[in-house]
Amino acid sequence: MTDATREFVRLEVADGVATMRLDRPKMNALNVQVQEEIRAAAHEATERDDVKAVVVWGGERVFAAGADVKEMADMSYTDMVKRSGGLQSAFSAVARIPKPVVAAVNGYALGGGCELALCADIRIAADDATLGQPEILLGIIPGAGGTQRLTRLVGPSRAKDLIFTGRFVAADEALAIGLVDRVVPAAEVYDTALAWAGQFSNAASYAVRAAKETIDRGLEVDLETGLEIERQQFAALFATEDRAIGMQSFVEQGPGKAAFVAR
Repeated sequence: MTDATREFVRLEVADGVATMRLDRPKMNALNVQVQEEIRAAAHEATERDDVKAVVVWGGERVFAAGADVKEMADMSYTDMVKRSGGLQSAFSAVARIPKPVVAAVNGYALGGGCELALCADIRIAADDATLGQPEILLGIIPGAGGTQRLTRLVGPSRAKDLIFTGRFVAADEALAIGLVDRVVPAAEVYDTALAWAGQFSNAASYAVRAAKETIDRGLEVDLETGLEIERQQFAALFATEDRAIGMQSFVEQGPGKAAFVAR
């Protein structure tokens, strides 16, 4: 599935940064079609060598106000048994992009929208943004990773407060509890996210990939196993051309001047 065949999710690439742009009026409701287009865009961003980092953005008005409740309301238990795995894996495709990913959050990021933002490595939010997991108010729980990723990000007590109550969180509280990493004026959200992602356009891509995989996989295991993952990834980078370039440049010119080649 390419941009030519995707209706609601585009992948726009410039200067090494891909913008995964959600555009399903009016509120970017995440129906099954959008979920699958997110998966396809994530896979494309993963495979493209010209993509060094990714910005996930829903536009200036709204990030994503949640799942398509009208679509879900007609689904039975057996329907959701069939679909729930696909829902989770579509979002996990974003989390597993082996490159830096930043969510640029304007307006609402609720339910599935919040869960999509949680799949990014960092979140930059507008000062008037609103986040939350209000699924409990529909008689369900988050089903696209919210109970797991939110808990790992903000801790179990805060995650339980947000999920049990379904309450909305303003940008200042989201920053205070670690749900977002930076709050900026609404008009600056996308440009700020783009600038953060742009740092990696000429980075040592395989080292960045190894760092992301080591951190993410390490969170899933005990300390000793995590240290072994780190050791293996660390040693493996000595097989890359960028490692040789980076060390030679450091010795000859000092830090920050290496011209990496992503090999």
